[in-house]
This record gives sequence, structure tokens and C-alpha cells, in this order.
Amino acid sequence: MEPVSYTTDVVMVDGTAIRTTVTSSGAAVENFLHEIRKNQRHLLVGIDTEWRVVFDTDGHRSYRTAVLQLCVGRRCLVFQICHADYVPEAALRDFFACPDHRFAGVSVDGDAKRLFEDYVMAIASTVELKNVAAEVLQQPDLKKAGLKALTREVMGVHIDKPKRVTMSKWDEPRLSPEQVDYACIDAFTSYEVGRLLLSGQFAGDAAPAATIPSPSVPSAVVHAY
Repeated sequence: MEPVSYTTDVVMVDGTAIRTTVTSSGAAVENFLHEIRKNQRHLLVGIDTEWRVVFDTDGHRSYRTAVLQLCVGRRCLVFQICHADYVPEAALRDFFACPDHRFAGVSVDGDAKRLFEDYVMAIASTVELKNVAAEVLQQPDLKKAGLKALTREVMGVHIDKPKRVTMSKWDEPRLSPEQVDYACIDAFTSYEVGRLLLSGQFAGDAAPAATIPSPSVPSAVVHAY
């Protein structure tokens, strides 16, 4: 089967357009990584994964990575890794292991754990957005927040996360438009929430100016592997 590969614009409710590559092509992933790393050393990357259910011969259920999403700025990758013609392991491992790259997400350590278990890819530096938001905005309850709540709190934007899409079959050979939008927006908002928090540019008056940190990640919320 020929790999799926196309580029589309995913548009959020506030009009933000995210140029998104949807692919099961290893070559397209390598091209994406080259594009976003070009002339940039330090990167903040929004990351998320979607999973599929796998049953072993004894009927035991487990979960494996079906889709990997990465986003830098308004450029996003939705990689159907479970259908890849090949997984560019060397390029991805180098990208994840680079000490100048920080990977931001909600429950991001779970994504990192799954990628390591499924593909032996270790992420050197993760940024847990729940912890960053709680610290920067001085709202401890945000440690329990999901991405939808963090996006509303930090960006001032509502995102829809319908359960029917969350629980849909992410190992379909061709993702539906709803799945593509969902996957892209998860990665983009992970990037943008992280960027705004770390630079002190979040929406509204969620925190007094004195609590806004420098753009560096607070040491309490960076995890290195």
C-alpha cells in the first residue's frame, strides 16, 4: 500500500490556520524535521500521541502508538506511525534526544513512555503544561487540568474535544477530517500554551506581572531522561 501523504490547513475557531502534514511516509517525516530545524537550534515542540488497542494471543489488551503529532509554530505533523512505510528512527531519535529541544504537552511523560516502549525513542526534555500553568498562573488546581481547560485559561480560546473523536479508531489507514483537526489542534495548542506560559504572554489577567517568569522553563517542571 502506498503511504498517505498530504498537506492541509487546519483552522481553529479563532481563525488561526495551522499548516499540517498528514502522512504515513517516513520520507515526509524526515522532510518535516529538516524543515522545522532549519536555521533553528532551540525549539519548543508541542507533542501528543493517539493510541490503538492491541490484543495478544491470550486476549490481553495493551495500547500502542498509532499517531504521533508534533508542532512548532503554525507547522504541524500528524504521522500515522502505525501505517508507516518505514519509521525514520535515526532522525526521530536524534530530534527527541537533542538537549536544545523541549517537548511540551499534557501528561507528556505518558507520551514519552509510550514512544520509548513502542519504538525505543527517548525524549531528553519534557515540559508538563499542567505543572507550568499551575506555577506560572499561581493556580494549583491547574495541575489537574486537561488541555481543553489550559487552552481556555492561557490562550483564551475554546477547543472542542468530542469524545467520539477521542475514542475513535486512530489506526484507520486514512484519518477522517475530524481526526486530522483533533490531532493537529492538540499538538498546536500544546505548543502555543507552552510558548505563552514560558514567555509570560498568556491571555487575560490570570497572574500579576510579578509572577511572570523568564522564558526559561521552571526547573520544577522540566523532566530529563
